[in-house]
Amino acid sequence: MTELKHLNFSKTDGIARITLNRPKFNMMNIAMMNELNGLLEDLLEDDGLKCVAIDAAGKHFCTGVEVADHKPDNVTDMIATFNRIFELTEQFEVPIIAIVQGFCLGGGMELAIACDVICAGRGAQFGQPEIKVGFFPPYAAMRLPQLIGPAKAIEICTTGKFYGAAEAHGLGMIAHVVEDDQLVEAADKMISEIQANSPLIIRLNKRAVKQHLGLSFKPALAGVSDLFLNTLMKTEDTLEGIAAYEEKRKPVWRNR
Repeated sequence: MTELKHLNFSKTDGIARITLNRPKFNMMNIAMMNELNGLLEDLLEDDGLKCVAIDAAGKHFCTGVEVADHKPDNVTDMIATFNRIFELTEQFEVPIIAIVQGFCLGGGMELAIACDVICAGRGAQFGQPEIKVGFFPPYAAMRLPQLIGPAKAIEICTTGKFYGAAEAHGLGMIAHVVEDDQLVEAADKMISEIQANSPLIIRLNKRAVKQHLGLSFKPALAGVSDLFLNTLMKTEDTLEGIAAYEEKRKPVWRNR
């Protein structure tokens, strides 16, 4: 692993934690995004991974990508590096959780909504203010309609307004809102609940959800049933789960 200047990283018992750490607003530049992409590429190769948590040091999650990197001399490299984040997160078969406090704006909000679950402190602020400096948010323009529908997506992108955590939750953009001083505890509880499960079965659960999105009822039901009968039921961990339940003991997962 290359030396990290703008991120902190740890991995314990199947849980990877990536902490944005570029004071004071954790604004990303190309170097920071390259570090993030390198970590994500490495984690994709980890068969024992159960969950990825992305959080931030300091008072704020992330206020976007440096405006200097949007200038004509840098913008092609910047967009390629930025897009690589989402190309990688889309490949993850385990949950990615964003833990958000303070400002979560621009490219920072795009990073958060690329995650499967957002857990936010009540004081968090979300928004895509790119329009105020003459841009649009590329990833948010395609991702937000999937999360909250085109009408609200257009509103967010064309007004540049900020949304409190409770309002973002009401829109369906984030999963959990907790008091600011309870954010770490709440996120850790969710992570520990995931951590208790088999890495293989975690992946199959996420696959069951994602690979059938957008399908009509009959092919979706046929697809999840095939995955259940012909993949899930042939794993050792599913059989271990049944045995552990019947024997009233904790399962011993083998990840196969």
